[in-house]
Amino acid sequence: MASFDFPRRLVAEALGTAFLVATVVGSGIMAETLTRDTALALLGNTLPTGAILVVLITILGPISGAHFNPAVTLVFVLRGDLGRGEGAAYVAAQVAGGIAGTVVAHLMFDLAPLALSTKVRTGAAQWFAEGVAAFGLVATILGGLRFASSAIPWLVGLYITAAYWFTASTSFANPAVAIARSLTNTFSGIRPADLPGFIGAECLGAVAGLVLMGWLLAERPAAAETNRTNP
Repeated sequence: MASFDFPRRLVAEALGTAFLVATVVGSGIMAETLTRDTALALLGNTLPTGAILVVLITILGPISGAHFNPAVTLVFVLRGDLGRGEGAAYVAAQVAGGIAGTVVAHLMFDLAPLALSTKVRTGAAQWFAEGVAAFGLVATILGGLRFASSAIPWLVGLYITAAYWFTASTSFANPAVAIARSLTNTFSGIRPADLPGFIGAECLGAVAGLVLMGWLLAERPAAAETNRTNP
């Protein structure tokens, strides 16, 4: 990231989030158009989302780190890898990019640019699912950074593909994407009134993932390791 100036990093974050949301919303509209089978429609929404994450993280990760997600940005601010001001700018770019992605998806399918969602997604189980989804996403990213950084695009894409199906909430795991999805009254939408619960759960899950993985991945001090192996 050091070789790219801050404006380019912000554009990468906005562009990546826009393409991510356009894929989520657009594939949802396409799936709903092609089938009335909810399970098949969800599959049609899942596979493009996982695939685009692999592409976007691969090509934009070297520029900005490919967060595309305020919860992930929060984690990197707390780790000290990103300043607070930089983190705030990242989040603004992500939210703006996500909204643009919804507009693009709508225009491609000849819909009004924005439409408030009426799809209810609320309740303790949904919030807990979002916390689990964000926790797992952060764990995947931090574990990938520690052991297989070149595999992170695939790790994140595959994790989100799986989490669509094992979480009750279909794994938004991303406040910027949740905000953008509140502006589409289509298959992937969420009521604006349901956003606070989702966003709060996503941030808490992300921080919990940071805390646990920070402990789990910590290396033993060399002296302690020597004492353990040579009593």
